[in-house]
Amino acid sequence: MAALDGLPPLREVIQRHGLDARKALGQNFLLDLNLTQKVARAAGSLDGVTVFEVGPGPGGLTRAILALGAAKVIAVERDPRCLPALAEIADHYPGRLDVIEGDALKTDFAALAPEGPVKIIANLPYNVGTQLLVNWLLPGHWPPFWQSLTLMFQKEVGQRIVANEDDDHYGRLGVLCGWRTNAHMAFDVPPQAFTPPPKVVSTVVHLTPKENPILCSVDKLERVTQAAFGQRRKMLRQSLKPLGGEALLQKAGIDPQRRAETLSVEEFCRLANCL
Repeated sequence: MAALDGLPPLREVIQRHGLDARKALGQNFLLDLNLTQKVARAAGSLDGVTVFEVGPGPGGLTRAILALGAAKVIAVERDPRCLPALAEIADHYPGRLDVIEGDALKTDFAALAPEGPVKIIANLPYNVGTQLLVNWLLPGHWPPFWQSLTLMFQKEVGQRIVANEDDDHYGRLGVLCGWRTNAHMAFDVPPQAFTPPPKVVSTVVHLTPKENPILCSVDKLERVTQAAFGQRRKMLRQSLKPLGGEALLQKAGIDPQRRAETLSVEEFCRLANCL
């Protein structure tokens, strides 16, 4: 891909700008440009699409997204050391890359979204990835501003995202993702693909919004799932005691002796609607 976009190899960029990955920022740089293209392709066609990216670092995935035809990339980067490297990419693709220096957790992505299709593609920093996903899943207005999310997580998080009831990985995240999206794991990425290599395998997860998810209050569903999975080994009559216990379960038509991991997304929504 270096030949394709005419920009220097990422290792050279990192060395020139002194971009050692910092653990405090959750940084693990993906340097294999063939692999960054594979991540970008997992999002489908990017023609005419605006892409939001979080934590671009030296810009490997940014370059792949632009090379595959995205109309614009809006990248949020917290580390000021990375800005000169990203500026070189912006110069190479005039008018197609906007870089915002800031904290993604405090960024109002919906307010930044232009008219037209928007996709989010990111190798998310490990320390904020799950919270960012939840923020994108739970806006008050649905469908959301984005057409799809193509995100890299630790594999364990990816398994929690796609899990269904009676799966060991099933929990609050699986309920929230299953409620509002169709999610699947696209492919795994080995530790040695990163600099520095993390201690775990990573995975790319692709999520698309359901047009008509079950009608349910976000706040109430969060309360029910938090209580139920907060004491997941206990029967629901015990774990949901603060929310009404057996009376709530009876109203929803759910056996009080069941445990949280046996309930479907539809049953959790029913509980929330009875709360």
